[in-house]
Amino acid sequence: MGDLTKKEVLERAKENDVKFIRLQFTDIFGAFKNIAITIEELERALNNGVMFDSAVIEGFAHNRESDIYLRPDPYTFKIFPWRPRDGAVARLICDVYNAKGDPFEGCPRAALKRVIKQAKQMGYWLQSAAEIEFFLFRTDEQGRPTTDTHDQAGYCDLTPVDLGENARRDMVLILESMGFEIGSSHHEISAGQHEIALKEEDALIMADNLATFRFVVRTIAQRHGLHATFMPKPLATLNGSGLHLHHSLWKDDENVFYAPSHTNCLQLSKTAYYYIGGLIEHARAFTSITNPLINSYKRLTLGKLAPALVAWSEQNRNTMIRVPAQRESGTMIVLRSPDGTCNPYLAMAVMLKAGLEGIKNKIKPPAALEENQLNGGLGKLIRTHGLPHNLDEALDALSTNEVIKDALGEYIWNRFLEAKEVECERYNATVHPWEIDEYLRNY
Repeated sequence: MGDLTKKEVLERAKENDVKFIRLQFTDIFGAFKNIAITIEELERALNNGVMFDSAVIEGFAHNRESDIYLRPDPYTFKIFPWRPRDGAVARLICDVYNAKGDPFEGCPRAALKRVIKQAKQMGYWLQSAAEIEFFLFRTDEQGRPTTDTHDQAGYCDLTPVDLGENARRDMVLILESMGFEIGSSHHEISAGQHEIALKEEDALIMADNLATFRFVVRTIAQRHGLHATFMPKPLATLNGSGLHLHHSLWKDDENVFYAPSHTNCLQLSKTAYYYIGGLIEHARAFTSITNPLINSYKRLTLGKLAPALVAWSEQNRNTMIRVPAQRESGTMIVLRSPDGTCNPYLAMAVMLKAGLEGIKNKIKPPAALEENQLNGGLGKLIRTHGLPHNLDEALDALSTNEVIKDALGEYIWNRFLEAKEVECERYNATVHPWEIDEYLRNY
């Protein structure tokens, strides 16, 4: 994906009869927001940014100076293929700045840029691929989402049992027309569950793509009369949905995770081991960022191929980190624990920061934990080496970790903790249907 200049953006907009441009950004919790401008305002927006009042934006509301600016990044210019070609609609992803012209401390994209800069100062740049899982549910007569799956298909099934195939095909075609490089797409294990895999990109581009991906998938699903959700565990009896992020670290055009002459049989470099060590060292602290919902932790449990252990392996799907067999330039470390509800900028920032800390401090990871080593002791391992069991635990770990706090910046760290602690309080104060079913008759 080549960079575009401001001049090229203006030319493309004119050539494609663009009339409206959505200036997009994410709040701290990953929700895509936008301000629409007309084509007449595009040049001014590219040169000077567009001011707006952030007082009611989630996570921005405590900002002392509510007037902030959106500055579009020209390379993110994309035309929405599903909108009419006459009077087309395009988008630009924006960085958020304060009135003084400094990056707004609550901007998630700026947080990722800071960590990418730290990696660059160490001589590294991160590439990431992604496997994104989601459910497609039917909607009711009013268009509201239900939990009625649209099919009874299983892993890699085809029509006629995979009724979401047409929707998934359109999603892939739309994404490709917007410049995404798609690795594969298929039906997942559970009924109504799907996966689309994105090929490697630089970390910032991948974060932009993940934010865009959710927006596009939900839009196209709606056009098929379906509701797409990235909620990790919408149904207790089905496998949950995750976001598997593949990391490879590069220096001078070489994948530094690969070491063909190293004495270990996995052909992983010391850098790779240290990166894994950093991820494991800070995993519990960054899990509230990569798995930000109360519902997220109903996926991170034993069984159904869910990553529940703060450990790494080649093949064990119960570990949060896996190292696939591919080597040389394709050597990757896969983080299997995140889910698709995370803010992709913050998730990428905290994981990269943890890995870099591992390299700087030469943190050695524990030995790989393969399935044949468990010997029926998985229950004990989940108690001693498990990821946080709930969001409360994850927030406690985040609140005391200076490395992850530094990755987020104090502003985002504070706002995230405040909002999520309130969310937990609301959940804990709610009487749930399970309690009524379990207790009302007997007590």
